[in-house]
Amino acid sequence: MKYLVKTFGCQQNVADSERVESRLRARGMTPARSYKDADQIVINTCMVREKAENKVYGLVQNLAKLKVTKPDLKIIVTGCMVGAAYRDKTGALIKKVKKAMPDVDEFMPIEEVGFDFAPVRTSKSAAWVPISNGCNNFCTFCIVPFTRGREISRPYEDIVEECRQLRTDGYVEVTLLGQNVNSYGVDLLLGAENVQVMRDLPSKTYFDTTSLKGPSPSMARPVTYVTHLGRMRIPTLFPQLLEDVANLGFHRVDFVSSNPWDFSDDLIAVVARNSNITRVIHLPLQHGSNAVLRRMNRWYTREDYLNLVTKIRGAVPDVKFTTDIIVGFCGETDGEFAELVDVCKKASFYKSYVAMYSPRPMTAATKVMHDDVPHTVKKRRWKMLEELINKPHIESFHTDQYHMHKKYAYATS
Repeated sequence: MKYLVKTFGCQQNVADSERVESRLRARGMTPARSYKDADQIVINTCMVREKAENKVYGLVQNLAKLKVTKPDLKIIVTGCMVGAAYRDKTGALIKKVKKAMPDVDEFMPIEEVGFDFAPVRTSKSAAWVPISNGCNNFCTFCIVPFTRGREISRPYEDIVEECRQLRTDGYVEVTLLGQNVNSYGVDLLLGAENVQVMRDLPSKTYFDTTSLKGPSPSMARPVTYVTHLGRMRIPTLFPQLLEDVANLGFHRVDFVSSNPWDFSDDLIAVVARNSNITRVIHLPLQHGSNAVLRRMNRWYTREDYLNLVTKIRGAVPDVKFTTDIIVGFCGETDGEFAELVDVCKKASFYKSYVAMYSPRPMTAATKVMHDDVPHTVKKRRWKMLEELINKPHIESFHTDQYHMHKKYAYATS
């Protein structure tokens, strides 16, 4: 039996697919050379943009033609599309995807793929290491809390041990992955039931919650308390985890993605004193207008963001920033877009993943706002930011391909 895994979306999906492959190989299956050669095809889906969703529908329709000559072919769909469908309590989304893809044999929640087997790495030198899954934030445009559920942290020791084994195996680069790595460990410290959560699959989580634990006494570290607007927001273990991984001797340690309002002073200090930690930091802006940020339910202002960029640059002089930006969000005016352009000029981004807003099911923006910016306007604004941010740096991008492909951004899908 031969398998083929097709992955759409971000690097968290890539890491998930590596573990899907390990599960298939544990069953005695081997990789197929092509779709036509496969007995099972697993499609790991992305739903963060409508374009990514439509790519999945198109692929399945094409694969369905193979069943005419190969009736035993099994098509399995997993990932964010399935997560969102099963978390939609109305049942409308699962009906939609099943109707659109009648030839799919199984819709498999990614939660069923655990960490029992070592992942089938796509590289022999650089590895992705998930440290958490899900998101507890409520950005009005974002479907991630519905596709992946509540934020769950992997046990601290499990992550360190996986990284230690990678280093022993000769890996020189490692990237710690999470929807918001900065809040890693909050559920370990407070208990998952005490953390603001979103919908989850009944009795299923991405990681085994029965083994949730913080650092053992031999790995004890001080806790970082993230403050926002003068109040303690969350406790986190991410600065401590990042430094422990950096101390294992990797040539480069990276992390994605970082929420600006959880980027603590402790984290800045850890990056500054460890030269092998990345100097290309992905810090999603999303927008540069305070009014739009409020509509997006992003918990910072343009001033907060620029102050954070200045603070990090003061501590890490050679740092570069990449970012995510959405143009054409509900109600975006010419004046609000001009504010976004102004922030982009002041932040001097190294790279930006610019996306045109598209409504996503179950999100607050889809429920209570209107997608009222014409596509032609979105396209024009997208082009302006591409020319402002990305084109001036195109040559330097080609000399840093590693960071070009790896950043965890909406626009990649």
